[in-house]
Amino acid sequence: IERDGLLHPAPRLTDQDGSARSFGGFSSADPRSAADGAIGGENRAPRGDRSDRGDRDDRGNGRFPTTVYERCLTADQRRCVQAFERLGEAGTAVVVEADRGRGKSSAAGLAAGALAASGESVLVTAPSYRASEEVLARAAAVLDDLGVSVTRERESNPRVLDTGSGSVRFVPPTTAAGLVADPEATRRGPPGEDGTSDGDIDPDVVFVDEAAGIPVSLLDRLLAADRLAFTTTVHGYEGASRGFSIRFRERLAASDHEVLDARLDEPIRYAAGDPIEVWLFRALLLNAGPAVDSLAVGATPETVRYERLTTSDLLDDEHLLREAFGLLVAAHYRTEPNDLARMLCGPNLSVRALLYRGHVVSVCLLAEEGGLPIECRRAIYEGERIKGHMLPDMLTSQLCDEQAGEPRGARVVRIATHGAVRSRGLGSHLLGEVRAELKNRGVTDDTDDSEGPEEWDWLGVGYGATPELIGFWRTNGFRTVHVSTTRNETSGEHSFLMLLGLSDRGEALAKRHARRFARRFPAVLTDALSTLDSDVARRALASTGVAVDADLSAYEWRVVCKAAYGPGLYDGDPNPFRRLALAYFTDRGSGDPEPSEVLSVREERLLVYRVFQARPPGAIAEALGYESERQCLRALGDAYAALTDRYGSDFAHRERERYE
Repeated sequence: IERDGLLHPAPRLTDQDGSARSFGGFSSADPRSAADGAIGGENRAPRGDRSDRGDRDDRGNGRFPTTVYERCLTADQRRCVQAFERLGEAGTAVVVEADRGRGKSSAAGLAAGALAASGESVLVTAPSYRASEEVLARAAAVLDDLGVSVTRERESNPRVLDTGSGSVRFVPPTTAAGLVADPEATRRGPPGEDGTSDGDIDPDVVFVDEAAGIPVSLLDRLLAADRLAFTTTVHGYEGASRGFSIRFRERLAASDHEVLDARLDEPIRYAAGDPIEVWLFRALLLNAGPAVDSLAVGATPETVRYERLTTSDLLDDEHLLREAFGLLVAAHYRTEPNDLARMLCGPNLSVRALLYRGHVVSVCLLAEEGGLPIECRRAIYEGERIKGHMLPDMLTSQLCDEQAGEPRGARVVRIATHGAVRSRGLGSHLLGEVRAELKNRGVTDDTDDSEGPEEWDWLGVGYGATPELIGFWRTNGFRTVHVSTTRNETSGEHSFLMLLGLSDRGEALAKRHARRFARRFPAVLTDALSTLDSDVARRALASTGVAVDADLSAYEWRVVCKAAYGPGLYDGDPNPFRRLALAYFTDRGSGDPEPSEVLSVREERLLVYRVFQARPPGAIAEALGYESERQCLRALGDAYAALTDRYGSDFAHRERERYE
């Protein structure tokens, strides 16, 4: 696995000189570990040897009590806790990397407990509470060792450890990001189980456990914290996402924080070089990854080959399996062992890929959905849930379309392109090949040798929306049909559903729900989505693929023209302004992020903020850089003058002339 040079190495051993090496004898140390100021790379103490735990050298300047270091099981852990001592200094960020079973979460918990004992408010977040249980457990143990009285909101698996003067508290990533980036908005939240609201928390230090399992957008918001620590897994699903190791590390380095790196190599869960750990890494593909960049750089839509990768194909070629699964893992912020099992054994899942000289450069996972009998569709409509049919379930149960489960379709569960060849159109090329295959012969599962059903009706996708992703999917012909009104707790984004019709029946389904979405979305923006990002909102409407006519009466054109050209006010009757704005955004149609010929991006954001989300002019002026509320409202009038010029009726144009 290592000698072929294609994949990341398995877990590391530690040489007597303290340098990290892989089981195959090749160096796998992160270049950052050799940088000035890095922690680690010193001689490791034998496992269980506590003889030097009271040594002042291992405790840095001794900010944490000796008791904290007595709970460390390895010299690596002691050096990691020593790094966490720096969190007592303003503007500090500590990043700890390790393979599984090295004790990084325990070290974070020991430091969190020491900080809470000294009166600090410590906030802990992770992709799930389960992922951070060890942090809370170690923090509680330290507080008990120090004789600090602790109030827990519950005895088993507590999420809050309150000392009176300090605390350790777990909150989900979205809540944590809100607390440090927008504390005033978070204060409006409801009380929690312990009787306090999240907004009552004013964290001094933030610990982010398994940080690579959290989307970069949330990690960016956490940078608003003055002191923070990130722990993450080097090899394994938790740390495989390139989002943390590349994109976020670059942003962290560019921030105002002084960054201190630490690394743990000495195992605790296993003996050094334990063959069971090696077996586990291979069996679960914990060290799977894309082909190295040099093997992919020549890939273009003209030089790749489209293939359906069956379960037999993947199991017969371990390199192919590792590259395909590794690419899906690297592009996604959260992967579990079950995802590998589903990819290989899921009855309704199949894999498609683009290969360049035998190496996977783009891959997608498809799920067959729909084609449900009438009894099943009726049960879903009346409240039952059905597994394996996400899009038909949502369209039927939440969007009141009892016929939505009848057409057959395929949902893109995941899609990823090799980082070395992004922005070359390979993702779009892969979707185009999938679309052509579905229209020609349909999809079959990997255990069926038949050619599958005669016709498939739609291709769909559900994902955590960003402006860039909306543009990508719309460019490939997909229509927005739904936006969730709540953020996903893990991704921190609102989920989008989009459809692409492949048959007359599928196109009718996509258009029907796109029209319904366009009609209801402005009202939702005023209510449940009043804080939705303006760029997400405007691109959602521009990605429906249906144009909604403003259809204003003569009276309503008078209202608009009077505000746009004369002394009228928007507040008197917002309805015609909303309908005209809806007509404009749905007419955009392409989802193109570039400015239209009618309005600038700034003016489009102004329409979303004021007309759809009803935000106060003062807040809009500050957000968009207007000098005053008056200038902001004048800009709104100018925008509607441009819209009237573009969409106005003959009557509206005659009305305009009265003010010229």
